[in-house]
Amino acid sequence: MSIDPGEGTRLADVREAHRFDEAALEAWLKERLPDTEGRLRVRQFGYGQSNPTFVLGWPNAEYVLRKKPPGELLPSAHAVDREYRVQKALAGTPVPVARQYLYSDDESVIGTPFYVMERMRGRVYTDSAMPGVEPDERRLMYRALAEVLAALHKVDPDAVGLGDFGRPGNYFERQFNRWARNYRETRTREIPEMYRLMDWLPPRMPEGDETRVAHGDFRVGNVMFHPAEPRVVAVFDWELATLGHPLSDLAYLCILFNTTSGEYWGVRDLDRRALGIPEQDEFVEAYRLAAGRADGLTPVHNVHAMFRFASILDGVRARGLAGNAASDNAEEVGRLGLLMAERAWELAEASG
Repeated sequence: MSIDPGEGTRLADVREAHRFDEAALEAWLKERLPDTEGRLRVRQFGYGQSNPTFVLGWPNAEYVLRKKPPGELLPSAHAVDREYRVQKALAGTPVPVARQYLYSDDESVIGTPFYVMERMRGRVYTDSAMPGVEPDERRLMYRALAEVLAALHKVDPDAVGLGDFGRPGNYFERQFNRWARNYRETRTREIPEMYRLMDWLPPRMPEGDETRVAHGDFRVGNVMFHPAEPRVVAVFDWELATLGHPLSDLAYLCILFNTTSGEYWGVRDLDRRALGIPEQDEFVEAYRLAAGRADGLTPVHNVHAMFRFASILDGVRARGLAGNAASDNAEEVGRLGLLMAERAWELAEASG
């Protein structure tokens, strides 16, 4: 039986908005990477909303290039230098990451900063239901997600050279302030629930100054599973990584339990037991056991994560309207920011 590698691995021609001087890149890389003889072929991943990502192919080698998008961007956005740094630092830890080869901030090469990493092989699912997977395997894959996230949060930032990768303490408050500001500055429409959440969250902000490496966008679509085994072989898309509270990552991943399959990557409306998908409490317990934690999530953690994601999604829509989003469906995804804000407010009201 063949196994579908997932929507997230599919390639296409480079989109017009993301074209660059391939000859200049090829000349630059031939001096720095092995096995680059012959003609370069560049293809683009269709999945992903932030930094455009490409496969660089030669007859005897393939690499992956990830770059900042063109156009006017927020100063702190699309930090490919931070992506490169955190993945390089995590090499050799229990956290599976692709091998990092080089980073360049020389904009004369292809117009924006970029980095080159190993081409990994496996399955990437943009759908949290993981179509085509048997229930028993899906159950193990969800457990693997919990265990990899726990492994990340057990890494000592100082021990891997990431002690200065972000500001320690007050992470939930800082993230709230960042994404509230981001929504105000880039909003594409007025979403009443966003303003209600901006009033609701501050007096209920989760406490705790625990500091670990936080991925910032840890979800099913940002990991690669082994081609035939229920284990994670790589975690991708580290653009939002920083030093933060571990429960922020956990709450963000658990958005899928509070949204439906028509709301980006939710499973709330699915027959989870039949599919082998755990309930949120079961997933959190698997994470807690792997991480050695006594605490879990509260509704405020969930609301905070969904507010943050609603702001991110509206930013995707803003990039789509500006013409510099990394995927063709950026505006479609951005519309889901409204649904995410509505779901967050429903959860806030239900929690009192």
